Amino acid sequence: MPVDLVVCVATELEGALLRPHLPVLCTGVGAVNAAYTLTRYLDREGAKAVIVCGIGGAYLKSDLPIGSVVCAATECYGDLGAASSTGFLDMQALGFPLIARPKPIYNVLPLQLHPVARRVPFVTVNTCTGDHAAALAIATRTGGAVENMEGAAIVHVATLFGIPAGEIRGISNPVGNRDRSAWRVKEAAVAAQEALLLAWSEGLITKAQ
Repeated sequence: MPVDLVVCVATELEGALLRPHLPVLCTGVGAVNAAYTLTRYLDREGAKAVIVCGIGGAYLKSDLPIGSVVCAATECYGDLGAASSTGFLDMQALGFPLIARPKPIYNVLPLQLHPVARRVPFVTVNTCTGDHAAALAIATRTGGAVENMEGAAIVHVATLFGIPAGEIRGISNPVGNRDRSAWRVKEAAVAAQEALLLAWSEGLITKAQ
């Protein structure tokens, strides 16, 4: 029988507090690992819903402090498309939907589960942004607030399987000039897991399905 909820994390650190309470899939880092691991699990075991839990970086204009916890209002493939002399072309500009039916979905995917009150747009990239100019360009182009490396792929798979998805992340660092001394990875991972466990214990996730 499918589990009610499976939680996808990229690393063991992001799921250690959840394991005693919820089924946890450690996918590894990146979109391909995430999609492959979740697809294999859903084919084999099944689930009624999926949630991503982990850390993320905040774009500078998002006003999200390090240590805060937010969930995804939408997920976006931030660098899936084509470069051109006039700028970046997303999948809609190229005319290739990622999911064609019943309604075309291009770079931006909807989410149905929201474990915490604050919802902001998330952006999934293959290369973490390492300077202010690039961060500003991505945030301006996508309207995103939080950057990560797996979320869109997991939501994409959940959409194809027809199950609701959500994503919750603790803010570990500002996105911009790369400065590891400013990162708070462990604190952000703990904050996200604690928020998810609280939402689960209060029935906020199941009520949203």
